[in-house]
Amino acid sequence: MKNNTKIDNQEVKNKKSFVFDEESCPVTATMQVLGGKWKPILINAIYLTAPARFGELKRSVKGITQSMLTQQLRELEDDGIISRKIYAEIPPRVEYTLTEFGLTLSPIMLSMAKWGKEYRINKQKA
Repeated sequence: MKNNTKIDNQEVKNKKSFVFDEESCPVTATMQVLGGKWKPILINAIYLTAPARFGELKRSVKGITQSMLTQQLRELEDDGIISRKIYAEIPPRVEYTLTEFGLTLSPIMLSMAKWGKEYRINKQKA
């Protein structure tokens, strides 16, 4: 037998080992920000209509309640994705825009939209 022949049960020395958990997985961090039913819709709506007013978002996002809209906007603001500008007028006016950091989500959202369209097409074919 040759010296450089590998035996089936011999240990492979250069095998990479991966450990996945909530703390180290970068996809988990992304999904914590983008996850849920409403956040991707709101990010997309604000991106397309900025500056977006609260009432406009409530009317344009079908099915969302006022309390859920408020909660999701607060979470996106806390995550640094959107900014809220309050105007001192009567009645009060509030406008939402994507922050500079929030705008970095654009390629991700566009890729997700493309993938989602392809998924729906493939699902209809099946």
